[in-house]
Amino acid sequence: MVTEAYGSGALPSVWQPENLQELQALRSRLKGICCFTAGGTLLRTQWEGGLVPAPEHMISLARIPEMSGISILGDEIVIGAMTRLKECAAQALLHQLPILQEAVNAIAAPSIRNVATIGGNIVSGVGDTLPALLVYDAKLHWLTDSGIEIRSVSSWLQGGKDGSRNPGDVLISIHIPMRSSSLLDVDKGHKPAAREVSFYRKLGRRETFSASLVTVALYGEIDLDNRWTKIAIAAGGGSGMAMRLLDSERQLLGSEATVMQAATLAAAVASEFTTYGDAFATEHYRKQTAGNMLGAGLWEALHE
Repeated sequence: MVTEAYGSGALPSVWQPENLQELQALRSRLKGICCFTAGGTLLRTQWEGGLVPAPEHMISLARIPEMSGISILGDEIVIGAMTRLKECAAQALLHQLPILQEAVNAIAAPSIRNVATIGGNIVSGVGDTLPALLVYDAKLHWLTDSGIEIRSVSSWLQGGKDGSRNPGDVLISIHIPMRSSSLLDVDKGHKPAAREVSFYRKLGRRETFSASLVTVALYGEIDLDNRWTKIAIAAGGGSGMAMRLLDSERQLLGSEATVMQAATLAAAVASEFTTYGDAFATEHYRKQTAGNMLGAGLWEALHE
């Protein structure tokens, strides 16, 4: 189905496929002269600011059922790319992913979250959900020229950096592993076999409805001997690329979890985080801030 967007004879034309097969056919037919739209909040901002030209054709993803909703598939939580941020923030299934829900609630204002989608936030390449998805080891399912392909968030982000990413690919869904069963097991004394440490932090130029300067996320698991058995740390923000901080993770993995690690982590992150400077914040400021936010978050989590 196609409708004219802004009145008789106006461009772009808006196509509304109703399944993945129709979408794939349109991708092939309109390659190079179309763009894909989800909530459209970022596109409107770009067009109004003259940052990108309006395309000849727009393909709306709103009617494709496989791209909406939140469900459990095997040992994964699956989020359709067209799922609104408001639903991600409220959906009971995502209470298992508090870092992601914190990230969603930190995006823009409620009126924007009512319209914007998690897929749009990801595909922007700089969305505030990306650090959360990195620490949850999320996988992205894409519709490509050769069918459905699965990529880690890290590899997809790297594709934007090295030029291997295909802008014509369409994000269909996000797959996040559920918590390991060891976290849910209890011994005869009803004590958990392990505990989680997780948090998300965002610093913007003002408290709300502001582009981020720095965003950070941390997820870890601590065993009964109080040692880190799993640790994932990510940072991003602004127009920079979010990244896993693997060297900083190695500083903690296998060691005893203590508040004394907060300062060590802050220094490691400030050294490892690759970011940029602009009119709002220098590169040094962003690096130091990411370290301080992660160090403070770890101190608070372990001091409880």
